Amino acid sequence: MEGSGETFGRLDARIAQRLKTLRGERGWSLDELAALSGVSRATLSRLENAEVSGTAATLGRLCSTYGIAMSRLMYLAEEDYPPVLPRTAQAVWTDPENGYRRRAVSPPAGALAGEVIEAELAPATRIAYPGASRPGHEHHLVMLDGRLTVTVDGRAHALGPGDCLRYRLFGPSAFETPAGSGAHYLLFML
Repeated sequence: MEGSGETFGRLDARIAQRLKTLRGERGWSLDELAALSGVSRATLSRLENAEVSGTAATLGRLCSTYGIAMSRLMYLAEEDYPPVLPRTAQAVWTDPENGYRRRAVSPPAGALAGEVIEAELAPATRIAYPGASRPGHEHHLVMLDGRLTVTVDGRAHALGPGDCLRYRLFGPSAFETPAGSGAHYLLFML
């Protein structure tokens, strides 16, 4: 297909830049990343300089090391994003077990640093996460309605309408609503 090499070349360059950014965010040298991922230093250097295309296996190892899904890496490598995302175009996911509802108000994009989700939890719901997929990830939770207790780093924070909880996520966390109230909030992740 005519022009496909150019298209793939630009994508490789964006993936390379994203990989370099991910390593920089963690403060890792190429040698440290090689030891953590099992990918040779030479291959890492060539990938970050867009001298080679990453294989699925290699990118999979790197994504695992960075704690992100490969689909997210590809999504973050995309150049373009729509400036306006109508509510009807925002992806919604509902947990079939507890009814937790998550709307991607502003999904991740390669050229943007943050994302925003809108969440709704029913009364008497508890969701626990074993750890951070990206240690140190900055979160700003803004309560819109209801009551919510968020436990971060072993410390519980009771929140009500209008409250804002700001934190960096390093370990386990939990979100819990009391029996008499659900919660509706926005979560900004940077």
